[in-house]
Amino acid sequence: HQLKGWPQQNYYLFWFAFGCQLMTLVDAKITPVTIITFIGTTLGVLCVLAINATKAVNGWLGLLSAACFIYVGFIARNYLSMFEQLAYVVTLDLPVLISVRTWNDDTKNNLKTFNAQKWMLSIGFTLIVWAVSAYLIGQFTNDPRPIFDGMAFAISLTGGIVCFLRYNNQYFWWLFSGVAQLVLWAITFAQGDASLAMAINASIYVINDILAFTVSPWFNRGRKQLGLKTI
Repeated sequence: HQLKGWPQQNYYLFWFAFGCQLMTLVDAKITPVTIITFIGTTLGVLCVLAINATKAVNGWLGLLSAACFIYVGFIARNYLSMFEQLAYVVTLDLPVLISVRTWNDDTKNNLKTFNAQKWMLSIGFTLIVWAVSAYLIGQFTNDPRPIFDGMAFAISLTGGIVCFLRYNNQYFWWLFSGVAQLVLWAITFAQGDASLAMAINASIYVINDILAFTVSPWFNRGRKQLGLKTI
C-alpha cells in the first residue's frame, strides 16, 4: 500500500525517469559503476517521490539509494556527496524507519512553515556549511570540485534537517539542491569522472520539487486536493 495513493503525476515522473536512465545505461559501456548508478538513481527517484507523497517507504528507498550514491561519489571523487548521503540517512531515512507505522499520518497532520527568523537562520546555516565544507574538503582531499561539491552538500544537509523538523520550506532547499547537484554532476561528467546518469537524476529531482509545490500534501494546494487541513 506504500506505493499506492500517490499523486498521478508522481507515477508519470517515475516512468519518465526510468526510461531516461535505461536509455543512458544501454547507451554507455556497462561497468559496475554504471550498473550501481542505474540502481541508485532508480531508487533515488522513487525515494523523493515517496517523500513528496508522504509515504514512509521513502526510508528504505533512501537507505538503499544512499549506499549506491556513496559508492558513485567515491569513484567520482565528489567526497562531500558521500557525506550528503550519510546526512540523508541520519535526518531522513532512520527517523522514518524508527516510526514507520505512524510516519505517514504524523507527517501529513503535523506540518509547519517558517517564520522570518527561521528563514534567516536556515539560509545562514547553509552558507556557513558551504564555506567550511568546501574549504576543508579542498584542503584535505583531492576533490577536484570543492566549491560545487560543498554547495550541493550544504543545501542538501539543510534540506534534510528542515525535513526532519517537518517544515514544508524544505522544498525550497530541495529545489536548489537539485540545481546544485545538476551543476556538480554535469561538471563531473564533462571532466570524465562520472556518467551522465547522475546529472539526469538531479534534473528529475528538480522536476519532482517543482511538482511538490502543486500536488504534495506538504503544501496547501495539495492538501486541499486530499481534503486535509491547511497549514
